Amino acid sequence: MTFSLVAAATALALIVPVELPDKTFVATLVLATRFRPLLVWIGVVSAFAVQTTVAVVAGSLLTALPRTPVQIASMLLFVVGGVLLLRGASRADAEEAEAEEEFGEVAASKGAATGLKAIATSFLVLFLAEWGDLSQILTANLVAQTGEPLSIGLGAFLGLALVSGLGATLGHQLLRRVSLSTIRRIGGGVCLLLALLSLLGLLGVDVPVLG
Repeated sequence: MTFSLVAAATALALIVPVELPDKTFVATLVLATRFRPLLVWIGVVSAFAVQTTVAVVAGSLLTALPRTPVQIASMLLFVVGGVLLLRGASRADAEEAEAEEEFGEVAASKGAATGLKAIATSFLVLFLAEWGDLSQILTANLVAQTGEPLSIGLGAFLGLALVSGLGATLGHQLLRRVSLSTIRRIGGGVCLLLALLSLLGLLGVDVPVLG
């Protein structure tokens, strides 16, 4: 299995703007106000490791299918993801408040937690919240289109670890400077750009980013 630094860097660069406006960023932020940020981050990245592995396996299975249907499906998923992010941008800040309240109640229900209990709580909250979100779909799509499971998996995981680290340490400060609605619009733009690149690939145009 080969490793491509370019593919890994591409995955990292694409995952970050898609994951930042996601509810998992807010969940990490809230958990870090209840438990030690380092313990939260360990639990969260452990959940991301499992989720990324599943996404990479799914993407690898897709590489066995005919390339054209996979490209069409990937393009449509990117379009849907981009449209959903852009349409929901105006409601992002209100949804952030709701998500903070929701995850705050979950964390409060666990009571005081330290050590392994804080890690396990953070793992479970993110593990249950992350299934089927855009970052996981994006990771599977990138693996399917590039055929670089190791590179894409590592890049995606590092992107998720970076976002969760920002959420655990600088979450509120970041959102005071850049609104969640703006971040969501950026993420939507990234998804639509990937849809365009997928379309170009279908038309026979060489797109290095997508292999």
